[in-house]
Amino acid sequence: MAENSLLEKVLSLQDKFSSLQEQLSRPDVMSDMKRYVQLNKDYKELEPIIRAGLDYKKMLDNLASAKELLQTEKDEDLRDMAKEEIAGIEARIPETEQNIKLLLIPADPDDGKNALVEIRGGTGGDEAAIFAGDLFRMYQHFAESRGWRLEITDQAPGTAGGYKQIVFKLSGEGVYGIMKYESGVHRVQRVPQTETQGRIQTSAASVAVFPEAGEFDVDLKWDDIRLDLFCSSGPGGQGVNTTYSAVRLTHIPTGLVVQCQEERSQLKNKDRAFEELRTRLYNLEHQKYLDGIAAKRKTMVSTGDRSAKIRTYNYPQSRVTDHRTGWTMYNLPAFMDGDIGACIDQLQVAENAERLKEAGE
Repeated sequence: MAENSLLEKVLSLQDKFSSLQEQLSRPDVMSDMKRYVQLNKDYKELEPIIRAGLDYKKMLDNLASAKELLQTEKDEDLRDMAKEEIAGIEARIPETEQNIKLLLIPADPDDGKNALVEIRGGTGGDEAAIFAGDLFRMYQHFAESRGWRLEITDQAPGTAGGYKQIVFKLSGEGVYGIMKYESGVHRVQRVPQTETQGRIQTSAASVAVFPEAGEFDVDLKWDDIRLDLFCSSGPGGQGVNTTYSAVRLTHIPTGLVVQCQEERSQLKNKDRAFEELRTRLYNLEHQKYLDGIAAKRKTMVSTGDRSAKIRTYNYPQSRVTDHRTGWTMYNLPAFMDGDIGACIDQLQVAENAERLKEAGE
């Protein structure tokens, strides 16, 4: 009965899925870009649910046929084949049902988006800036392993290395849904490069991850923005401190300020800064959503409260520990080289379990 109930839930969405397919092929919809983008998003969200449901139906049909064969067939070889098929299908059913239940729970609507990441050195002075640089390198290597594109928007180098602050965009498939778990305070325990006595110190850096706002997510007008131009600073050759290529945008209604100086072209910096401003405005609303789920899901506490300590990197013990799941790895060099997938996998598993509990499954 439970199987039929679950199957009915999925198959009840087929009419909506077919309607979306039909609408997406209509010329009037294709000419309305905002509507087309939304319908296409709805279609892509439904597609894996419908596909999983049809596979599940086929599995149940095959199970019923095998059981019928077992009851009616007298040939022992055929009966043995039916028993094998029944055992194989019944072993796969629980995992299949769990997957469908997860698919039926609405996902974070922003999981499929690109991400804007901001790393800031926290307590610890020069050592915190150096650690912020280590975290950036870690994410850089992780992005390379996933085939993502990384673009630096703004940076403020530390006096002894690393970064006081660095902002970058990650582009690829489902980036925010993976990187959102990195928001929070990252704590490091090690002998700093700046320490002459060999004493272990604790420093920290904060990471904030935002979903990139699309063109239709925020109605941002240039009339609401003040544009300031200034000379770029830092490495960059002859163009630095001689041309006004760096851009600062101030959103007058909210007071939000972003700047970009990574490109030599003022126009490119202006476009990048505009994208970042739109994303930060979008995240003022997105934060309310995160605050709402933070109380329900312990794995997401970092995104609901970006001041939460989420992870400790202990260099003397070569240990990294994620405080949300208790996951620990004793190969810190590999982790700092971008091997962070296993940690994120654990967080996703924990969150999925919480989502199922939240849905009353």
